[in-house]
Order: sequence, then C-alpha cells, then structure tokens
Amino acid sequence: MSPTTTLSITEHVPADPVAAQPVVVLVHGSLDRSASFARVLRRLDDLHTVVYDRRGYHRSRQVLPLNSTLDGHVDDLLAVIDGRSAVVVGHSYGGDIALGAALRGGGSTIVAVAAYEPPMPWLDVWPRSARAAARDIATGSADGSADTDEAAAERFFRRMVGDAAWERLPEEGKRARRADGPALAAELNAIRATEAPFDVTGLTVPTTFGRGGDSVARHRDTVGWLVEHTPGAELVEIAGARHGAHLTHPDAFAAMVRTTAARAADQAATAR
Repeated sequence: MSPTTTLSITEHVPADPVAAQPVVVLVHGSLDRSASFARVLRRLDDLHTVVYDRRGYHRSRQVLPLNSTLDGHVDDLLAVIDGRSAVVVGHSYGGDIALGAALRGGGSTIVAVAAYEPPMPWLDVWPRSARAAARDIATGSADGSADTDEAAAERFFRRMVGDAAWERLPEEGKRARRADGPALAAELNAIRATEAPFDVTGLTVPTTFGRGGDSVARHRDTVGWLVEHTPGAELVEIAGARHGAHLTHPDAFAAMVRTTAARAADQAATAR
C-alpha cells in the first residue's frame, strides 16, 4: 500500500496465544492517539491486541482523504480487523465508531463491543449547551465565524483536558495537537447530526457501556440511555473516573476490556 493510504497500526501477539481467541481492538477518541492506551495495554499483555492511529491523527496524519462521516471511520476499523474475529472497545468518539462497526459487522466479524462514554448529541439527554459548545469549537465562535482547524484543536484540548494541561505541554506537543486539527474538525462536523447515524436496538452481539463515577451529566446520561435501549447491554461504572478513564484508571479500563472479551467467550460457548 501507498503510505498515503496506510493507517499506523500496532499489534501485540502474546508469547502463548490462545487458539481461536478473538483479537481485541481498541479505538481512540477525538484529538487522541493509540499511544493513550499504553497503560491499559500493559495490563492486557496476555491478549492479542491491536491499536491504531485513526485517519488524520498522529502517525496516520498523512492518510488522506480525511473521513467526513462516521461511516468512513467504520470502514477504516473494519479494514484494520481484516475479517478476523474481534472484540472492539472504543473510547469517546471511538465508541461511536465501534458501535457503528458492530452493527455492520456484528456476529460475523465483531463478536462483542464496548463503548466508554460515546458522544451522541442527537439524543435528547444531550443538552443544547453541549451541542453549542461542539459547534463553537468546530467553527471558532458562537456566531459561526471561520477559524483555523489548528485553533479548534487547541480549544478542544483546553475544554476537555483543561487549560493547565495545555500549558504543561511542550511546544512540540502543542504543535502535534494543532496538526491533528483538520481530522478533529471533520469529525466534530460529522457528529453534529440531528438524526441518529445508527440504531443501537439492532445490536446482536454482547454490548458493554462504560462511564465514570465523576463524569459530567451528559456522558453519564448518554450511557444510561444506551444501557436502557440496547438489548442485553451491561453497565460498567468506574468509581472516581471521568472521561479520560483509560489514562487515569487503567486497571479499571482494562477490566472493562476483559469483561467484554469474556462476554464474547460466554456467548460462543453457549452457541456450541
């Protein structure tokens, strides 16, 4: 493949792999990268895992064109899985991608799915103020005036992680985050949908939803809605965590991954 069409993928095969064990794929969120799962992956060393930088981000920044729809990211995820049996776990916007892929490839390829606080601004539980904030980040201001993608990336980072965290970044780190701005702007615009891009009531594989005990109301309420409306869904709540649980609570996040994989194994055993 040409370097302009190849995603950066990191795959770990354990020393003693279990025969026929599904591969575990972790999908990162907006303005993030696969390296943010490093602490989680260290706790999953016995599993066959795959992480990748999504199109437009970090080491996949050169992969063009950028995805302007959720379906484009689903296409990329299914290409990474490449027909293998897989358990997919997505964080934030990665959760939206994981759910979309499970609805398209559930059962035949994706055998279980988990999503940690996936943003769903089309739901009534998502407040108007949060939708407006996403618009302001993408466009530059409340009046919709134009701004650069690089500035949008900085605003997003400051809003999600905090001003102090941004100021602590070295200049190289700030430049790297700003360089991810075009990918961020594309997916923020794509997710500003008024109609749901998928229907979770159609999920047929074991599904787990995670949320933090200290997360903001819109994330907690969204996960509550998903658990209520997804057939057979299970809830994992990480005490003391917020949106970045994979960074702050890697033990608990890894446990959620294992729970999801175990549910796939249980369903496979029942089917035999």
